[in-house]
Amino acid sequence: MAKLYFYYASMNAGKSTTLLQADFNYRERGMATMLWTAAIDTRSDCAIASRIGLEADANRYTPGTNLWREVMARHEAEPLSCVLIDEAQFLTAVQVWQCARLADEADIPVLCYGLRTDFRGDLFPGSAVLLGVADSLVELKAVCHCGRKATMNLRVSASGEAVGEGEQTEIGGNERYVALCRRHFARELEMYR
Repeated sequence: MAKLYFYYASMNAGKSTTLLQADFNYRERGMATMLWTAAIDTRSDCAIASRIGLEADANRYTPGTNLWREVMARHEAEPLSCVLIDEAQFLTAVQVWQCARLADEADIPVLCYGLRTDFRGDLFPGSAVLLGVADSLVELKAVCHCGRKATMNLRVSASGEAVGEGEQTEIGGNERYVALCRRHFARELEMYR
């Protein structure tokens, strides 16, 4: 029986690398996969790119994409062994339920990779639903500068100062976000007042 998986972590934990390795493992065995990533993230021409240089083409989803319909159309043409979704924090609640339906009714494993929380420590909508309905939750580990597990994403300005306000979604990499443990995240944003 297929499952819905949610692999979550802070920035720089290797989520895209892990997704691309899983995709490679399926394809190496002659199994068809379908990759997705958020259309909002336009940093890479190839769609999914990891910091260590791995990359792959992928379909891009928007909030209006019907993942059930798109995946099933492909599955009917070429049976899929797995669907892999990067930047899963940007999925809508409806899309997360479409992913669950793919696992439950089409018997296709769906592996979602994304951030759990934003730069304020708040859950992303897609991540909140995935945390509630996924069959398997797997935390990938990143490391804070102090050596502790990094679980938070600090947004920084161009000069490196902590940013505590703004839109939930602002695309960026190491120049914009720093993975920190909760203690250092809270200190930077002065949450321990």
